Amino acid sequence: MKNEAEKAVFGAQLKDFATTLRDFIAMGDEWTIRGFIDIFKNIYTISSDTKIVSKVLELHLFPHFLTFAKKIGYDIELATYQNWYPDLTFISKSNPQIKFAVDLKTTYRDEEYPGFCNGFTLGSHGEYFVNRTSTKNIQYPYDEYSGHFCLGIIYSRAVLDKNEETQFLTKTRKRTSIL
Repeated sequence: MKNEAEKAVFGAQLKDFATTLRDFIAMGDEWTIRGFIDIFKNIYTISSDTKIVSKVLELHLFPHFLTFAKKIGYDIELATYQNWYPDLTFISKSNPQIKFAVDLKTTYRDEEYPGFCNGFTLGSHGEYFVNRTSTKNIQYPYDEYSGHFCLGIIYSRAVLDKNEETQFLTKTRKRTSIL
């Protein structure tokens, strides 16, 4: 295996970093993100749609990933296209041949079964799993990565009344209907 020592170090650093992510997205049981903001400074409630929640979490965490990468001597490349693997490619500044794939996965807790979550989608099992030199739907050929990591984010869903998705929070945090 190539770059096993670097892989072990990167894996330990990523694991330590992952323990800090909660502090960036929540204060206690309350999310720091309130919703989407328009040019009038109205904040629209985040939908409970899992794809929206996943993307909001990813966008909110990307600056922290950039800081983490810089701290440990890596650059980050985002996937060129939405459906490409991985979400983040960490490239060593001292040796650009050392690359690590980090894919972000999100899901929610299953409140009916404490201790369980809804499950993670693993995405497409593209040609690159069989043909490790393929460049189809992957940032770099699979075999150019020194290691592959998956960072899972499990969150609790708030119960939203469907009417809440048609309202926004004003600057004073009072809900106002947009219909």
